[in-house]
Amino acid sequence: MARAFLFVLDSFGIGNAPDAEAFGDLGADTLGHIAEFCAAGAADRAGLREGPLHLPAMSALGLVHAAKLATGRVPAGMALPERVYGVYGAASEVSRGKDTPSGHWEIAGTPVRFDWGYFPAEGDAFPPALVEAICREGDVPGILGNCHASGTEIITRHGEEHMLSGKPICYTSSDSVLQIAAHEGTFGLDRLLELCEVVRRLVDDYNIGRVIARPFVGSNPGNFTRTGNRRDYSVLPPEPTVLDRLKEAGRAVHAIGKIGDIFAHQGVTKLTKANGNMALFDASLEAIEDAEEGSLVFTNFVDFDMLYGHRRDVPGYAAALEAFDARLPDLDRRLKPGDMVILTADHGCDPTWRGTDHTRERVPVLMFGPTLRSRSFGIADSFAHIGETVARHLGIAPGAHGRSLI
Repeated sequence: MARAFLFVLDSFGIGNAPDAEAFGDLGADTLGHIAEFCAAGAADRAGLREGPLHLPAMSALGLVHAAKLATGRVPAGMALPERVYGVYGAASEVSRGKDTPSGHWEIAGTPVRFDWGYFPAEGDAFPPALVEAICREGDVPGILGNCHASGTEIITRHGEEHMLSGKPICYTSSDSVLQIAAHEGTFGLDRLLELCEVVRRLVDDYNIGRVIARPFVGSNPGNFTRTGNRRDYSVLPPEPTVLDRLKEAGRAVHAIGKIGDIFAHQGVTKLTKANGNMALFDASLEAIEDAEEGSLVFTNFVDFDMLYGHRRDVPGYAAALEAFDARLPDLDRRLKPGDMVILTADHGCDPTWRGTDHTRERVPVLMFGPTLRSRSFGIADSFAHIGETVARHLGIAPGAHGRSLI
């Protein structure tokens, strides 16, 4: 019986979503612009990386071909390989947001057809009634921030006052989200997580997709650092996903990284936490060794988005892609007949783009395994086809929103 391994390179868009202009992202291209900077020498960093973007494994799986399908051009400094060793293409999102839950749920076969609630970009982000409820029911003396902000910047700005006052730092972004930063020592990690559970309930009336705990450590703005104890508190997907359908069919669903949080732990049979792309890759390899026949291993590689896309760090993003690419041959060697790996993304986060938010882009879909024959499927009109490819590969009934790409 087959096994499936679904890896989401968080924010690794490849440009030209059909509706990008409606999101203010016309021209955004995460892969294309990173490659352009690398080819021009603008992504060299001493001790980290230099030169053109070097992704031989993903290129051999069809990444460059997929980018050309999406944008009509080959990324700068990269070349179309003569032979491709997988099934490849690009996919466009139909969900109405460019956020993490929308992208992942659609990948899992369940597009988000409703509109999320969002907090205003100007002035106070949160209405007075919500702030009052957070303070009362969360037992805090007030909040700091109350605005759209970069997570690292707002911790630098308010971290010391937070440590002295006990007021949590609350902020948002262009996503449907309320984020709460607090110091693990002075405020306490457990207390932060309990506060986020309270706030998750309070923002339901505002149709907010996620509440995110952002713990940090350090003694001053010069050394404040966010830790790996982030937690996402998501609403439930609007209908059963391929994870639910697999679990109902008696199959194992291994959620690695923040996948469990994104799906509100629905449809998950085994949860593995890890911090950092390489630790997540190691955990995925361990799951490949142990995964049962007929099972799904689903991993989110969050560093691309959290550490490099949002922070507009082009050399860091390029180096992370190259490090991930270098691990793929080891993954390939561990596959058994009948196994299938899918590499994709949930949205873009072009580190050369204005602002610090996600970008509306197409994503690559690269599929490989010992028994898959090489070909292109072109451009899929929904991420939901990815979930339906997993469903067909694992032999469960199809869902309502997509079709298998194989």
